Amino acid sequence: MTGSTFQRAAGVRGRALVFSLLCVGFFLACVVPGAAMERGPVTNLPLPRFVSMKAAEGNVRRGPSLTHRIDWVFKRRGMPLEITAEYGHWRRVRDRDGAGGWVHYALLSGARTVLIENDMTQVFTRPDTRAPVAAAFELGVIARLGECNADWCKVTAGGYRGWARKDQLWGVAPDELRE
Repeated sequence: MTGSTFQRAAGVRGRALVFSLLCVGFFLACVVPGAAMERGPVTNLPLPRFVSMKAAEGNVRRGPSLTHRIDWVFKRRGMPLEITAEYGHWRRVRDRDGAGGWVHYALLSGARTVLIENDMTQVFTRPDTRAPVAAAFELGVIARLGECNADWCKVTAGGYRGWARKDQLWGVAPDELRE
């Protein structure tokens, strides 16, 4: 085989390999759950994702512009919110109760917080129910989110810190791991 014939054969095989890999990737993205994650068209960050309110007050609008009507106002700094869509400088968010709308991105922070879902949620010194209890947080407390494993997250609020069961927190995905 001459050099040019070998190069053409290798080129055809290379294109076939690339095409095959693309097909497998497309198949996995379409068929296998969780294989592909939706990304925001503005930030290229995952959607949905959790953030928190940076401001003490934030207008929630019906659409992504100042011309849209204000439906309500979020009034809790640090409140965890879930971003579900992006459009320019606007993010569509929802709170724990599903209420939401469009908020300007300048009102949001990447600092992660969680909302305590159950009254007197026990916070342990280690991620183990047999560990000593460090504190008990009331329903609705906003806590700073630290590391998370499969079932537990490290949280901090009111000068107390410890591990809470992930299923007692809103603002962290059930399968989310953090270091």
